[in-house]
Amino acid sequence: MLKSIEKCFEITEREPDQIGPLKLAYLGDAVYELIVRTILMDSRDRSVKKMNKAAQDLVNATTQARIAEAIEPKLDETEVAVFHRGRNAKNNSMSKHSDIHDYRIATGLESLFGYWYMSGKLDRAVTLLQSAAHELKLLS
Repeated sequence: MLKSIEKCFEITEREPDQIGPLKLAYLGDAVYELIVRTILMDSRDRSVKKMNKAAQDLVNATTQARIAEAIEPKLDETEVAVFHRGRNAKNNSMSKHSDIHDYRIATGLESLFGYWYMSGKLDRAVTLLQSAAHELKLLS
């Protein structure tokens, strides 16, 4: 899919390790939410209102920090480096609904999702997210 987008908009290819951590987090935020919403689409007995509530419960800094901590032991060396770059990046914005610690960990997770998207590794992102969400009993 990324190649199609690049072709349509004449985006120059970039290696994910050449993209700044906050830009990866910016992209990863959208990728993470799209994956969450896609996972929730499998809930046949859930109304759109209930799916939206479930998505909100999964797409916030506090929950993302818990998910990051659950998947971190499963990351390879490159993924750990991407996560740490995102987590440690100087960011002047702050979440209104979470503490700075959770917000930074969530930024690291979002950087990772941006990295996976740009690397063409969405399957890995989905697998680890689903695994962590089930492990933490975030999905029913």
